[in-house]
Amino acid sequence: MEFCNYCPGYCCYRVRGSTLFITAEDINRLARYFRVSDGDIRKEYLEGRNTFRLKADGSCIFQAPDRIYKRCTIHEARPSQCRQFPYNKPCPYLEREDLLAEILPRLEKSLIEAIRQQGRESD
Repeated sequence: MEFCNYCPGYCCYRVRGSTLFITAEDINRLARYFRVSDGDIRKEYLEGRNTFRLKADGSCIFQAPDRIYKRCTIHEARPSQCRQFPYNKPCPYLEREDLLAEILPRLEKSLIEAIRQQGRESD
């Protein structure tokens, strides 16, 4: 979608009532991408049986903290649900203020923290 080109990854944050469903095919794609076993992917990256673990801010563990766009670090191997979103419909994050109100504070906080971290590393 053309709206995704400079998106900071709104859909990469878990909101109440949502789940990213990871299929066996997705796990296998990730295993090939990382050159590890399916079991290693499940053990290292999954929460429960079928979704990724999250960072403290509720974002996907594969979301780069130091970029405002092109933040998915596994874009080539991303899960089917990520590939298909927003399902040939307008992005709900661009149309629903309630979703943005939930995501924007977390997004801003993570970007500010990344900027601070880069400043500490350059000192």
